[in-house]
Amino acid sequence: MSEAITTRFAPSPTGYLHIGGARTALFNWLLARKNQGRFVLRIEDTDVQRSSGEMTRAILDGMHWLGLDYDLGPFYQSQRLELYRSYIRQLIDQKQAYYCRCSPEDVENMRKIAREKGLKPKYSGKCRELGLGPGRDTVIRLKAPLEGQTIFHDLVKGAMAVDNSQLDDFVLERKDGTPTYNLAVVVDDIEMNITHILRGDDHINNTPKQILLYRALDMAPPLFGHVPMILGPDKKKLSKRHGALSVTAYREMGYLPEALINYLVRLGWAYRDEEIFSMEDLLKKFSLENLGSSASVFDLNKLNWLNSHYIKESDARRLTPILKEHLSPDLPPYDQEYLEKIIPLLQPRASTMQEMAEMAQFFLVPDQELVLDQKAVDKFLTSEARQYLGEIGAMLQQVEHFDRNSLEQALKDYIEEKEISFKAVAQPLRVALTGKTASPGIFETMEVLGKESCLNRLFRLHEID
Repeated sequence: MSEAITTRFAPSPTGYLHIGGARTALFNWLLARKNQGRFVLRIEDTDVQRSSGEMTRAILDGMHWLGLDYDLGPFYQSQRLELYRSYIRQLIDQKQAYYCRCSPEDVENMRKIAREKGLKPKYSGKCRELGLGPGRDTVIRLKAPLEGQTIFHDLVKGAMAVDNSQLDDFVLERKDGTPTYNLAVVVDDIEMNITHILRGDDHINNTPKQILLYRALDMAPPLFGHVPMILGPDKKKLSKRHGALSVTAYREMGYLPEALINYLVRLGWAYRDEEIFSMEDLLKKFSLENLGSSASVFDLNKLNWLNSHYIKESDARRLTPILKEHLSPDLPPYDQEYLEKIIPLLQPRASTMQEMAEMAQFFLVPDQELVLDQKAVDKFLTSEARQYLGEIGAMLQQVEHFDRNSLEQALKDYIEEKEISFKAVAQPLRVALTGKTASPGIFETMEVLGKESCLNRLFRLHEID
């Protein structure tokens, strides 16, 4: 492909950056980066009442977290209104657009009459040839062709054709002087030299209208590709109950950006039978040819599987600041070095960093504040088990090197001396030290907790019923 490829992501800041938008951004980013092109970020904030600075910041933060950098922007449509008006004046001057004084009620009545006749419900063209000028209650409409077809090749769906008789003279400028979505988008895409547009197929009805605008402006349209929507497991439109949350929410739940990127790209794109892709892999392998034309189903279990993979593969030092974000602020101060010792024990067990933070809790609470699961206490901390643990505590005081191998050997010697099984002390020891019945390996856990904490936790058992 040409090096001149320029793609864009153009979110509206009326909501956070959600899964569908992030996938659109990713596909456009990959197409530009794969072809040494440019990626543009544009904030479509002309809906002043619903747009907010908070949402804009969340979109920018989400893009940054995902690693989707941009070459130009962010551009804000709200700052480009005069540019849009200049294009509208050009269309008026060239007789490609006209003023219309029909009220919304008039237009709705036209649509009603068309429906009753079995026709496409649309504006009738009443003011098309009246030669009206500007007025307080006028809008400006495109003078669309009445015959023929609008044909384009969709990069995902293939050949597409729409009869122009099905389209109407849609509004370019509202009566308050603000441009409509289709006008602003086309002007921006022209001004920003956009060559390829990948977007959700909920936009496919806008494409013929936008192509008509390009023709009216005597400009070549970009190439369009419409990717199918993401569905929930029930094959219905993705909603919050399925996982249609913001990128920020996934970060707060403890997902890693590379896991979310990997998951998003597989919602509508495939390469052979591979499932795991680093960003480097994607930049080598991404192509338009492998975009799917059928809807993708969101599967949280798959995302969790990918996230657990990336957690396992990550360096503990890289995960340390992320783990800190998820730990309770009520915990006492802890140092970086201690967290770096904890993380390798939890990496094989955690699907998210939030899960890891919950698993790490027992390492970080003060020894006297460790909460023991009552069911585990009732089952495993019998009077006999408590006696064993008291003796083990006394024995551990004599262990000089408090490391995994030394601890394992010391406990082995104790078990042989008492002529009991490892099972008789393993779970009681785990419950006493961690408060629960599931944890990383007991000797690795003891080594990280350290001698002082292990002894404190064992010797406090006489205080616990």
